[in-house]
Amino acid sequence: MNRNTLLYLDYNATTPCPSDVVEAMLPFFGTEYANPASAHLMGRKAAKAVEKVREEISNLVGCRAGDLFFTAGATESNNLVLQGLAVWEPERKRIVTTSIEHKSILEPCRRLREKGMDVVEVPVTSDCLVDLSTLEGYLDNRTVLVSVQFANNETGTIQPIEEIVKICHARNVLVHIDAAQALGKVPLSLEGLDVDFASLSAHKCYGPKGIGALYVRSGRARNAVVPLLLGGGQELSIRPGTMNVPGIVGFGAACRLAFSDLGSEMTRIAHLRNEFEKQLESRFSGVRFIGSGATRLPGTTSVLIPGVPADALIARMPSICVGTGSACSSGALSPSHVLLACGVSRDDAG
Repeated sequence: MNRNTLLYLDYNATTPCPSDVVEAMLPFFGTEYANPASAHLMGRKAAKAVEKVREEISNLVGCRAGDLFFTAGATESNNLVLQGLAVWEPERKRIVTTSIEHKSILEPCRRLREKGMDVVEVPVTSDCLVDLSTLEGYLDNRTVLVSVQFANNETGTIQPIEEIVKICHARNVLVHIDAAQALGKVPLSLEGLDVDFASLSAHKCYGPKGIGALYVRSGRARNAVVPLLLGGGQELSIRPGTMNVPGIVGFGAACRLAFSDLGSEMTRIAHLRNEFEKQLESRFSGVRFIGSGATRLPGTTSVLIPGVPADALIARMPSICVGTGSACSSGALSPSHVLLACGVSRDDAG
């Protein structure tokens, strides 16, 4: 490879917007610029575009269009669920999550703990899977919510969501999944999974940054959400504020592209990942792939080479863009909390 050619391998942090996505958005920056909340003709056209995308995305992720609400991204969606639920049922003071969640789950949970909520983090196995028996033991009549990533952003491990939901719903506990990493990479049916909430983000599946969605199941889950923002009645007041029409349109275009050939792309990308790991194994003694014993996202690998610090390795590969953990924590010098939770030593996790 030419040393001046960049090789981008950090798609779990963000993805590029294909030209089709950009072209779909452009009119809504220019000629179709109206506020969708306006009652005039241009406003109605913008609102129609938003509702068309809502219908399209809901069909792709297996839910009712009326249960999908646009937000600024998965971080906002995660916070809306966690902090909205915290004030809903005062007698239910326990939230259960896992030790490998994204910081947009762990940080709100820590704040809720400071405010008196009982927040429990379930441990995971060496393959980054939730310990189901421990999870079940943490559920009681004080538990309001279990929040679990569908797929981990560092290891790609896919959690047994259907089993988790069955355990939780048997105890009348609501279930939220952070599905940001799953969208457009693996099949997704929110109603099929029977979850109550799901967070989505466009920029993980070739859409623009700053737009995402929250699935809120009708019924008990809908009644449980208390808006974090006030002012205006947009999105049934669950997420008020002027809608990001260009972003929403780009979100829809990206989802259409990602899901159009999902099956063949999963096969192709998994083959590339497996071949990549095979080549590393043949070249480095003791190399490990965290989570490789579990079902993973096709395009994710977490590589551990004993004795080789990640920052030193990246410094020697200026033309290759890879992640050393969550992009949201890239300024931190501490070892990956995900790898530590999977039993990796602090020296190797760094």
